[in-house]
Parts: sequence; structure tokens; C-alpha cells
Amino acid sequence: MKLKDAFKEILTTLLEQVGLAWWIEIRTAAPRCTYYFGPYANQGEAQAAQLGFVEDLEGEAAQGITCQVRQCKPLDLTVDEGLNGLPPVGAVGTP
Repeated sequence: MKLKDAFKEILTTLLEQVGLAWWIEIRTAAPRCTYYFGPYANQGEAQAAQLGFVEDLEGEAAQGITCQVRQCKPLDLTVDEGLNGLPPVGAVGTP
């Protein structure tokens, strides 16, 4: 592993531990779920990766896909909201 890659991995791990890592949050209306992909060391990396995840979900016939890149610390990577109508509970962090 190159020194640059090792440093990036350490930085990302540190940011994740303190809740400052960047995550891609994708919500789908059908199925009614919230997905978290990450962590990323910066917003640009996360934004560059989000299209691939959206395309994967479209390929699985997910409907009503919305996404945002944000700093957070998800408790779960997939939150199945089902039919209970409750708001997502999978992340704690800054809006």
C-alpha cells in the first residue's frame, strides 16, 4: 500500500470515529428504505461515487430515489422503513 493511500485510510477512519466522515445517504420510496454508503474523507469523493450507487438501485427497480452527501455517523447502513411510517432512525449527525 502506498503511503498516500495509508494516510487517506487513517484519516477516513479518524473522521468516521468522530462523526465527520462524508456519507452518501440514498432514500427510496419503493422499497421504503434509507441506505448509507461510505465513509469518505471528503465531500468530493462521496459525490463522485454516488452515481454508481444510484445506478445499482435503479437496476434493482427501486423507485423514488433521492440522495444527498452529508457528514454523519450512521448507526445502520440500511434502514428498512417498511410501512410503519416512522422517520428514518439510521443516522446521527449534522443535517
